[in-house]
Amino acid sequence: MSHADNRPKFYVTTPIYYANARPHVGSAYTTLVADTLARFKRMQGYDVAFLTGTDEHGENIARAAAKAGVTPKQHVDRYSAVFRNLWNELGISYTHFIRTTSPEHLRAVRRLLLRARDAGYIYKGFYQGRYCVFDNLYVSDSTEPIDCPLCGRPAEVVSEDNYFFKLSAFQEKLLKLYEEQPDFIRPGFRRNEVQRFVEAGLRDISVSRKTVKWGLPWPDDPEHVVYVWYDALTSYLSGIGYGDDELQWEKYWPAQLHLIGKEIIRFHCVYWPAFLMAAQEPLPKCVFAHGWLLFEQQKMSKSKGNVAYAEPIARTVGVDALRYYLLRDVPFGQDGNFSHDALLTRYNSDLANGLGNLASRTLAMIGRYCEGKVPAAHHSAIGEAEKSLSAGIVESASAVAGQYEELTFSRGLELIWAAIAQVDGYITAGKPWSLAEDPEQRGRLETILYYAAESLRILVTLAHPALPMATEKLWAQLGQFGSIAEMRIDQLAWGGLRPGTLIGEATAVFPRVEKAETLEKIAAMEQEILNPQGTAATPSAPASTPAHAAQAGGAGPGAAPAVNSKISIDDFAKVEMRVGQVKSAERVAGADKLLKVMVDVGDEIRQIVAGIATAYQPEQLVGRKVVVVVNLQPRKLRGVESNGMIVAASVGPEGKPVLAGFLEDVPVGSRLK
Repeated sequence: MSHADNRPKFYVTTPIYYANARPHVGSAYTTLVADTLARFKRMQGYDVAFLTGTDEHGENIARAAAKAGVTPKQHVDRYSAVFRNLWNELGISYTHFIRTTSPEHLRAVRRLLLRARDAGYIYKGFYQGRYCVFDNLYVSDSTEPIDCPLCGRPAEVVSEDNYFFKLSAFQEKLLKLYEEQPDFIRPGFRRNEVQRFVEAGLRDISVSRKTVKWGLPWPDDPEHVVYVWYDALTSYLSGIGYGDDELQWEKYWPAQLHLIGKEIIRFHCVYWPAFLMAAQEPLPKCVFAHGWLLFEQQKMSKSKGNVAYAEPIARTVGVDALRYYLLRDVPFGQDGNFSHDALLTRYNSDLANGLGNLASRTLAMIGRYCEGKVPAAHHSAIGEAEKSLSAGIVESASAVAGQYEELTFSRGLELIWAAIAQVDGYITAGKPWSLAEDPEQRGRLETILYYAAESLRILVTLAHPALPMATEKLWAQLGQFGSIAEMRIDQLAWGGLRPGTLIGEATAVFPRVEKAETLEKIAAMEQEILNPQGTAATPSAPASTPAHAAQAGGAGPGAAPAVNSKISIDDFAKVEMRVGQVKSAERVAGADKLLKVMVDVGDEIRQIVAGIATAYQPEQLVGRKVVVVVNLQPRKLRGVESNGMIVAASVGPEGKPVLAGFLEDVPVGSRLK
């Protein structure tokens, strides 16, 4: 038996993503976390199975395909490939990718269903109620109008013969599971939510659809298709061979961890264990439901227009910049806000000035003072500073591994960067550049450089699960052979860097970036993603409707009605204009011409999207008094709501916007007549 067969097993899964739209940063978040954990467990000596995939059935997909003029299979083929291409671009180290349209998945679903049916947990009945096609959720057993609790859209009436699953039979079993295995649902406050839901009483659920045709056929009854959640959840089994490759399935199942977003916790922590219990299959060990990644204070959603994409970030500042920002700034399990600006701030402060600078200065000094070879530490030159540094780095190694284990990635990275600061302080205090001028201080110089380089080796190893691309480069620059991924993170000890090792060429792995320029590049790339055919990203209103046209650009040129178009004084009197004062301004991501401006109009502060970014920098506007049309209907531009219009003239052949203003000091909120 090989060494690999003796290794402990670890099976982690992401959600099976819905193959109906291009994945955004919110989708990538869970996958990047799973990849970080998978890399960490491999570095602990585990045989890791890491599954992701695409969920490809349901009415929503059938409708989207019809709208696009393609078959459902063509539609999901396209989007499944988009997911795989993105995961490959982001360096995701998945080992299994499952598609719910695959033959092996069909066999697995049938097996799980038939085992539950043969055990008496599935029966035929009549369903009438409200169903959300967007979230594949049975919302209510009543036909009274109701909105979906997940997406807020109106749920549709469904009335048909269905097969039902006896979920009600598992209420006590589920409550016992939560009590006896409190870590089955993490974090703990999520477990409390699920427990309250189950304690309120469980009803049997419909697990087939008759009106929907795009789905897996029901065993022995081709008029029905399998309920999409019964279908999708079984991916965690089919992806590792359930009903197809029993040796592989028995090797990895049960999963140690299902990583999911909080919006699908009910399906994973109530339905899924019940489906498995009914089929007498082992349960996963843990479901971890993390919070949402918010953009503009809302969950990312293409339909809301408040999305950010991973590709532009990866192609401008690198995959590791995205990974580091998400893992460091968003405590895993909680909601977190995404900001391109904050990401670039983290990049420059932590990656460029932190790890990148430590590596550059350490390797440059070894190259300059030691002919490019790692020097040896001199016993006579080892003092309290060295003992404190080595002890601190070794202590950090143990602490960081513990944080990875607990999925507290933010804290783990915080500890690594605290250790980076400690090494930087050690180098600054030791002043090796001054020691190099005194031949009698050679031993001290070499000792400091060895301790700095050995610290770097350990810290780079600790950072590898989170920053796989950069750490591989730094590993080579340290003169280490093989892949850093082969290192055992649980066996790190001081002294592993061999004196005399020839270092590689020291190049910056995190060169500093100019924030404004990089933000523009990211915005331009996002525009290409959103509008691959060069179509306008924001619908423009006809020029004959000045109020709407003005809001489309806030205060953009080209919005005025034709000169010969006359209106009555009564029409003009309907336009309410006031004196406003700008309190803050910032650029709208993905839009070259738009600024989001907060304006005090006297009795309130309004958020207005204005098309003046080509003429005014945000900081130029703060404190400025402007003319504001306050009685326009609100409108969303690039996902940002605009409540009014800032008045500007259109000057010159290029239509440069010039803000209307005042010569005298006019009180804020004054009405213009």
